[in-house]
Amino acid sequence: MSPKEVKKELQNWPKLLKEYQRPNSKKAIGQILNSFVPYLAIWIASYFLMDYSILLGMLLAVVNAFFLVRIFIIQHDCGHRSFLKSSKWMNFIGHFCSVFSSIPYKYWAQSHDFHHQHNGQLDNRDIGDINMLTVSEYKALGTWGRIKYRIYRMPIVMFVIGPLYYILIHQRLPLIGSNTKERINKVKVSLMKSNVLIIGVYVALAFILDWKNFLLVQLSILAFFSIIAIWFFYVQHQHEHNYKAWKENWDYVLAAIKGSTYYKLPSLFNWLTGSIGFHHIHHLNPLIPNYNLKKCHKDNPIFEKVVNIIRFRESFSFMFHKLWDEQKQRMITFREFRKMEQAGLV
Repeated sequence: MSPKEVKKELQNWPKLLKEYQRPNSKKAIGQILNSFVPYLAIWIASYFLMDYSILLGMLLAVVNAFFLVRIFIIQHDCGHRSFLKSSKWMNFIGHFCSVFSSIPYKYWAQSHDFHHQHNGQLDNRDIGDINMLTVSEYKALGTWGRIKYRIYRMPIVMFVIGPLYYILIHQRLPLIGSNTKERINKVKVSLMKSNVLIIGVYVALAFILDWKNFLLVQLSILAFFSIIAIWFFYVQHQHEHNYKAWKENWDYVLAAIKGSTYYKLPSLFNWLTGSIGFHHIHHLNPLIPNYNLKKCHKDNPIFEKVVNIIRFRESFSFMFHKLWDEQKQRMITFREFRKMEQAGLV
């Protein structure tokens, strides 16, 4: 479907989605219970299992990483002010979830809001997004610049080293800029408070419990959680037939529908990941809580026609998407770029 047709089909999208953005306290409380209770039960089992088998303990940590994804989705929705009606309770729950995810609540929410407001804008790729170059930008790089970018986009860096760096180091530092000195100071103070809270809880638990088992369990869960989270974010915004545009030509609806994917997963994995696979709807209206995303998609068949539907097996090919080709309006591989360069097409 052409961009013009997509916009025509979704011209009344605010009215179409409005009813789904109403928070539901029952669903919210249910999600809190069915996320935290299994997480804590599996965490305790992993902790005691470490005395008998580190391998089995870490296998349980993999399972628990998915429940941490659910917990983070609650934090994510609280940051979007969509999870509950009460802002006070949302902030409390958001901060509480951040102790488990180790991702600062307010600080991360600010960068994520920026991502939503600028998703797909080629002018703004430095906050809350994965670094990506256009074909012309990559062509203009020298040898060392190309080597650095190729290393950054290697699967081992992008999906293993990168996620660990992101969650253990990047989220501890005030790297997000702001347009006023006052806001910069607020961001720094907020981040410092979050770091003190998170690190304080971890240190206290390490003293109370066997510190080796505690670190083995918690760091294993965080490692697998970060890999899952970055993988989902990558798949949802680095697909082949994407939407990228410079600010002057950028369109919010197209960025949401074509610049995001519908990651069609089996029901269990969709549940474990808080329905974030319905990313097109989330970007179109971030005020819709995660527990309403599936129903919104199901009730409106038009989404099946206009979105990029991606399945799990297909998503692995996205690891080879490296550059945005402005001429062809799609992501291409380094091999494709090399052939184009050799043929003098770039």
